[in-house]
Formats: sequence, structure tokens, C-alpha cells
Amino acid sequence: MFKSILVANRGEIACRIFKTAKKLGIRCIAVYSDADRDAPHVSMADEAVHIGPSVAAQSYLCIDKIIAACKATGAEAVHPGYGFLSERVEFVEALQKEGIIFVGPNAHAVRAMGDKIESKKTAKMSNVSTVPGGSEAIVDLKQAEAEAIAAGFPVLLKASAGGGGRGMRVVERVKDLAAAFDATRAEAKGAFGDDRVFVEKYIVQPRHIEIQVLGDKHGNVVYLGERECSIQRRHQKLIEEAPSPFISAQTRQKMGEQAVALAKAVGYDSAGTVEFIVDAHQNFYFLEMNTRLQVEHPVTEFITGVDLVELMFKSAAGEKLALKQSDIKLNGHAIEVRLCAEDPARNFLPATGRVRSLSFPKSQRDLHEQREARSEGVGGSIPPHSVRVDTGIEAGSEVSLFYDSLLAKIITYAPTRAGAIAAQIAALNATAIEGVRHSGAFLNHVMHHPRFMSGDFSTAFMAEEFPKGYAPQMPDPRTIEIFALVAAAIDRHSNWRRQHISGQLKEEPYHFPSSRIVHIGADKISLKASGARESGFVVELHTETYEIDTDYVLGHNIWQGHINGMHISIHVQPILNGFTLAMNGMSADVLVFTPEESKAYEMMPKKLERMDDGIVRSPMPGLVKQICVVEGQKIFAGELLCIIEAMKMENQLRAENDGVVQTIKVQSGEIVAVDAELIVVKIAE
Repeated sequence: MFKSILVANRGEIACRIFKTAKKLGIRCIAVYSDADRDAPHVSMADEAVHIGPSVAAQSYLCIDKIIAACKATGAEAVHPGYGFLSERVEFVEALQKEGIIFVGPNAHAVRAMGDKIESKKTAKMSNVSTVPGGSEAIVDLKQAEAEAIAAGFPVLLKASAGGGGRGMRVVERVKDLAAAFDATRAEAKGAFGDDRVFVEKYIVQPRHIEIQVLGDKHGNVVYLGERECSIQRRHQKLIEEAPSPFISAQTRQKMGEQAVALAKAVGYDSAGTVEFIVDAHQNFYFLEMNTRLQVEHPVTEFITGVDLVELMFKSAAGEKLALKQSDIKLNGHAIEVRLCAEDPARNFLPATGRVRSLSFPKSQRDLHEQREARSEGVGGSIPPHSVRVDTGIEAGSEVSLFYDSLLAKIITYAPTRAGAIAAQIAALNATAIEGVRHSGAFLNHVMHHPRFMSGDFSTAFMAEEFPKGYAPQMPDPRTIEIFALVAAAIDRHSNWRRQHISGQLKEEPYHFPSSRIVHIGADKISLKASGARESGFVVELHTETYEIDTDYVLGHNIWQGHINGMHISIHVQPILNGFTLAMNGMSADVLVFTPEESKAYEMMPKKLERMDDGIVRSPMPGLVKQICVVEGQKIFAGELLCIIEAMKMENQLRAENDGVVQTIKVQSGEIVAVDAELIVVKIAE
């Protein structure tokens, strides 16, 4: 086994790899850009090397800089994580040339599976089920039409070098093919430097199922069950679980055996994933192979007890795989959610900022420190309900526009799927990140969604259930009641604390009135609160008495306690005269007044909504990639005005009304904040 490893990545995946390396006594070396100078993965490492500016193309994607860092630190091996250089065959070959171990598959396997056209050919030769369609790059529109008609509409145009959901377009009719063909080629050229595309049948209402494989340098390959990855947006996964609630044991075995056959065909010798799409009748078709560790690997680790990173290390070091297929047993159920820096209320546009504070649920099982497993890494003892958080942020961390939006992965485990969902809801309720907008409330909402809970969904779930995007959920009557009780308890605690501040009150402590009026939207709730933190609070509401027990510390962003014996976790953010409370994907501003204050509040004028003022504002923080109009230009509704880019995502801003461009306030290349004024338009009468 090598003695030192450099992780050519950042964020949560770098931290996760370091955990296993430290467990094995391997010296850890980090690399970082300007933006990541103070990132957690840097402080976690034994040594760190600065590799350049914040832009990934000038730092994390520079092969020469990574190799120079290896030489400067004496790193014997490199783990690429995922993204960046993880599937670049040039990187694998450059490391090999320098005598540095690549913790991943060999160059031949990376090359064979990295090209979607060639990988599909290999899959066919290995008797792996493939989607009907062409296996050659399309040279012109005539060929595209012929192959599309042969496959049968709808079809999918795909970039051969594509990945991450980019370079794909669904075409429903032959008349739409020409425009889609040109657009897909242009996107492929711009994103991957390769404009080759091919056609395949589009499977309607598919499930996205992937098989985890693991190989060594001695020809051994096993599969470790499947992962369900069908909850996704813009082809980006949001929620993953293992095993799939849809796949039968027979289908799992067939998919696993085909995945192993494909891996053996290319001499695969590390952790990798074979992805399939599966129709309603469990017919499955090869999609692609990812020659790296997947973001969602923790769910497989939970149900198998295997540390995939540890086995990647051992394979890279030349050790023989100690696992046989018969050793691998799937136990229980695990669910992972990707908590991302994005604003669900703005159609999931990227968000940036600095993390002011954060709270995650306390891990009940650390895979890397508490696992009691056999030497081959199988059969670890797992508590009935467990949670694991993989993250690369901490209080004070900057979430910049230069990298992926992933903040953390929250993974829960239970003996049953229903238990894993319940554990995930509890974990999300106990999670709070201040300073950056994130997708936590949306993910919590999905956990409660009837279709998700039943397992009845496909990759069309987001389009079907959230066609207009996600709107923040107002609390239902039961949650309104819980919010009122918690707000009253916090208010009572705050008043009790104030009256006991040493030296503030010369006489007997002032007894604050117990009557309160809680305002939640249009609801007004009258209640009485008494008690103190030491003895517990009592709230009288609707002629019922509620006993509230909590060790909540004023100022913390998570309130946890019991209401009549029922455990509750609520996110708390102080605002004027009250709190913003959130739980189970629902949130509301909760104002707490005395009866007299309530009357005064109702007499205050209400803030009016801003009317359309003709100002085009940035919907997200980002880089102004292109200004598409000039001052004085007459424009029409729907016309493209400018393009904003952030976190690998472009947002095209179009005119909402006819008018004339009066003022352009920014220029291409400028970085702007959310709601920054970009263009002023005089709206036509």
C-alpha cells in the first residue's frame, strides 16, 4: 500500500477520501485554488499545495499543476474524486508516465468507456442490452433522419463525449430534428470540444438505475447491487437510494451480471458504475459507464458495509479483491439527498454567498471510524436508524460561482425504505445553513410526496409534479399549531432569561404576562405560555394544555424538544417580532405579540408589491457571459437580452414586454450579485 495520496479535487469528496486515507495511515495531500484557500479539505490534509486561480480551467483541470504538486510533496498516488480530471484518459496516462499511481481504472478502460459511441459498441459485443439506435456518429441531417425513423420517435440526440446531463435533446417529431441536431452539435462542441452526436430511442417514463461494480488488477469483478437515481432535474440527480423500490431480485441479478461482463470486457480494475435506463416492464438498456467513484456511492456503502474508497486504494496498490460475489449481501435501505446551493423558488437557479452558520444532524454511525467489519469489508454492524453527512463546508465557508453547487450529502439508513425516509425527514429537519440559499426545504417536501413514498416515479417526476418549478410550502393546520407552540416557548424562554439577567432588576423580578397572540400569515392564534427552561414550558392553546420540554439554547438555529412527548426538530431564524420557522418542507414567518402589540400591528400599513419597472435584474449571482442588445435597440417580448453563467449553468434572460433598451448597466465579463440591475427597458405603451 502506498504511504501518501494526493486528492486532485475539492469539497466534500476530497474530505470523504481523506477520511479513509487517514484510517489507513496514509499521508493526505490537498490541492486548492484561490477560492478554496480556507476550505475544510485544505485544513483536513497533512499538506496542501496552491495550484492556481479560482477558475477550474486554470487550477483543478490543469494536469501539469497536479503532477507538479505530486512531485513537490512526494505523493505516491492520486485519487481524482469525481468531476474535474476523474475521467480524462490524458490524466491517467500522464500520471503513469511519471510513475504515480492513479486510484481508478486503467487508461484503456477509461478510453473505452469515455466515448459513448465506442462504449455502446463494446456493450453490444459483450451481450449487454442496449437502446435501439445508431452506433455511429451522425455525419449529416439525412443520416439523422434515417436513424431516427428506424429507431422510432421520440428519439434522443446525444453528444458522444457528453456527460453531466449536457449534450442531450429529446426530439418528438421529424420536423424538429434539424434544429435539435444543430443545437446539440453546437453544445457538444462548446462543452466538450467534440461535436459528434448519435441517435437512440428515447424510453418514455424510464427509471434511471445504476449498478456498482468493483474490479482488481487480477481480472476479478463483482457487482454490489443497484442504486435508484430517477429523481433528477435537467438530467442531474437530486435523490438516490439503494436498493431500488422498483427492481426485482431477478432483474437485479441480470443487470449485475451484464455490468460485470462489460467491466471484464475492458479489463476494468477499480470502482465504477454501469448506468441503465429501465422501462415500466423492467426491460433495461445500457446508458453509459462512469469510470470513477459516484457522488451517490454512500448508499451502496450503507447497505453492503463496504468502504468503496478503501477497496479502490487496495486495487490501485495491486491487491487482489478479497470479495466474492456470494459474499455481498444487501441489508436494509439507504437514501441520499444532495443539498445544493440553489434557490428552489427561482427555478433552482444557483446561489452563492458565505455560510454564516450551519447545523447538521449528529452522525449516528461513522462508516470510517465505527465500522466493525470482517477483513474484506463486508458485514459491518449498522444501527437500526443511522445518518451520515458528507460535506466540504463549515461556518465561514465561501460558496462561489466557480464550482459545483453541492453543499452536502445527507444519507440515512434503516431496515426498511419507510424507515429510511422517516430518518431522512428527521435529518433534514435538523439541518440548517444560514447565509446561502439551498434546496433543503424542497428535498424535505419530496420526502413527504405520496409518489416518492410509494416508489411510483420515473425520471419524469420533476416535470410532472413541478411543471412550473417549486413554490415554498405554507404550513398545514397541524404545522401551524406546532409553529405557534414552539414560538410561544422560545418567546417565554427569552422573556424569562431577560428578567433574570444579573443586576438589571433592582426589585422583585418582573413577571411577564402569559397571554400572547401569534400571527402566522392570515392566522391569529391566542395562547398562554408559562414555565421556564429548567422546569419545562406549558402552553395553553384551544383549551388544551401542551407540555414542552427542550434544551434549546437561544440563538441556535435548530430547536429540538418534545411536545407532549412527541419529538420535534424545527429550523429557527430570528426576525423582527418573531421567527421564521421551517419543518417538513414548510416554512412561515411567526410573529409573537402581546394582545396590545397585536392590535397595533394590525393597524400598520402593509408593504405593496413592486410593479414592473422595466428593469431587468439578475436572477442569480454569476458572470455576465454575453450582452445581446445595444442601447436604443427596439426589442420584442421573448427576445434574448443577455446570458448569465454560474456553477456550470447558463441562464438566458429574455424580454417580458415589447420596448426599447434605454440603459445597459453591465458589460460582458462582469460578476454580478442576485437582483443586480442589468438592463433598463422603456416598456412600450
